[in-house]
Amino acid sequence: MAGTTTQTIKEILKGVFGYDQFREGQEAIIGNVLAGRHTFVVMPTGGGKSLCYQVPALIQEGVAVVVSPLIALMKNQVDRLHAVGLNAAFINSTLPKKAVDEVRKGVLSGATKLLYMSPESLTKKENLTFLQQVHISFIAVDEVHCISDWGHDFRPEYRNIKTALDQAFGALPILGLTATATPKVQQDILKNLAIEDATLFRYSFNRDNLYYSVKPKVQAEKELIKFIKSHPNASGIVYCQSRKKVEELATLLNLNGIQSAPYHAGLESKVRVHHQDAFLSKKVEVMVATIAFGMGIDKPDVRFVIHYDVPRSLEGYYQETGRAGRDGLASICLMFYSAEDIIRIEKFNKSKPAAEREKSQSLLRAMETYAVSGVCRRKQLLHYFGETYSQNCNYCDNCQHPPQTYSGEDCVKMVIIAVQQTQERFGTDHIVHLLRGIEDHYIKSYRHHMLSIFGKGSARDKAFWQSVINQMLLLALLSKDVGDASALKVTKAGGIFLEKGYPILLYEDNTYASSDHDEQPTTINRGQE
Repeated sequence: MAGTTTQTIKEILKGVFGYDQFREGQEAIIGNVLAGRHTFVVMPTGGGKSLCYQVPALIQEGVAVVVSPLIALMKNQVDRLHAVGLNAAFINSTLPKKAVDEVRKGVLSGATKLLYMSPESLTKKENLTFLQQVHISFIAVDEVHCISDWGHDFRPEYRNIKTALDQAFGALPILGLTATATPKVQQDILKNLAIEDATLFRYSFNRDNLYYSVKPKVQAEKELIKFIKSHPNASGIVYCQSRKKVEELATLLNLNGIQSAPYHAGLESKVRVHHQDAFLSKKVEVMVATIAFGMGIDKPDVRFVIHYDVPRSLEGYYQETGRAGRDGLASICLMFYSAEDIIRIEKFNKSKPAAEREKSQSLLRAMETYAVSGVCRRKQLLHYFGETYSQNCNYCDNCQHPPQTYSGEDCVKMVIIAVQQTQERFGTDHIVHLLRGIEDHYIKSYRHHMLSIFGKGSARDKAFWQSVINQMLLLALLSKDVGDASALKVTKAGGIFLEKGYPILLYEDNTYASSDHDEQPTTINRGQE
């Protein structure tokens, strides 16, 4: 950071980007990058991650290479930099050879300070050969959770980044950035990029202006229209799992007087761009889309994000809901839940290789538990990402319309005994099967049907026991080892409970509790006005 002062950094912040002050953590992250150290940033959507590599790129000599997963995201970033007078460029598969040659000239001349590349483009031999002619200040890997096969957007190409960089350049400072990384995914990222010595900047995942709610998928189309019409002139996104459903819902909304457009990978590129521009310019109120839409889209005033279908993971759900309320104002995140959605995803997962199938099912179980649990939604989300949130938020459906509670001592005791009798080596599904007395292949192969706890909870269904285990994790009676994302462990608090016992209230399954009230938060004046 020699020769660079805090004043210089702040002058760039104001003079180039027009901001009076940094957001939380930005200045410290920029300082670490300028010092030439490996840096790992976990910051929620809307926290200002882009500035953390844009400012040091302008200050340092040479060009900063930014690895970005999506072509649309790359273009969006470069267009925004051009708008403030900065020379940035990208190389990806959409560019013809002549355009790539022009980009390379700009980089070699020193005019280009930020070069965005897809992981596929970065690892091509011809591009690596070219970059060896260039002074690179550092490498920024955006959406770095894509490197982990425990993450929701796993991209095998991300695994090749470190090998390619080492072969071509040797040691270069690496900056990894993501908004969605559980402790397991964080560990995986550091290992695969070989930056275990990186300075970690990790900030709260809490977005307190977002109201989280789950509604049963009963007459969902009617409920969807009713919800959107109750928020006139508001911009929103409706996510669906299939292209077919995207098209159907976009047509339905338009027929009901709601200006909407579809967005999915099956549409021609120019159509997607047209629909995206219409949404950004407010010519279209609602974008109905698959997960192909949204990453890096600069629209701060999205007032609601609706998941018409259950997402495949809590990571995906968190990232997609994070596109609401980036301006800090109150916004709503509504999910329609049905057991049929879960079954459909399970069937899809069964077609995957065994190792991948196990991981996908683990991610889905966490998603399902979140959807049906009566516990504070925010508490569940933050706990999933390794963050402690002891109180209830009073700003989700479960807090404002709490479900019934029951005395859970007996159930908690059974779960702890089941975990202990299986030597703390198994995950939720195995423990649930053990308690319910289901003699599947794994139960029989480990002779767990011979254990005294086998079948003691057979009067209750799978969803009930999954809910109990999830609540025990939130109460810190159980834990999951970061190194083994599926095995349940009994905590010190769990051991004390088993020894001494004390009253524990658990929530009933809340799958249908929200059907008795409208999905409107009691208080809407959250965030900055």
